[in-house]
Amino acid sequence: MKRLLTTLAMAFVLGLPQAHAGMIGTQDPERERVKGMLERPELATQLEKMGVSPADARARVDAMTPEEVSQLAGRLDQLAAGGALSNQDLLLIILLVLLLIIIL
Repeated sequence: MKRLLTTLAMAFVLGLPQAHAGMIGTQDPERERVKGMLERPELATQLEKMGVSPADARARVDAMTPEEVSQLAGRLDQLAAGGALSNQDLLLIILLVLLLIIIL
């Protein structure tokens, strides 16, 4: 009887599926968006002017924590696109024009 129980226990243990650890790919859209920005030719050119190769920049993004990537992605969203003027820039230009009109 004891031998039968041991055999059943061994069969049960060996019959269970095995779990294997491996690399699990993470779906991080913010990290992919930041890496996509690094692939833009004009940004790659500017990075190279500052002495940072695009491969090094991608490696640095890969080494960032999710919080750091989220913060960087938030900063990218806040940047003005295409050299658009902010409200402060427009106000400064208007003040300078008014000052020039008053002086002349």
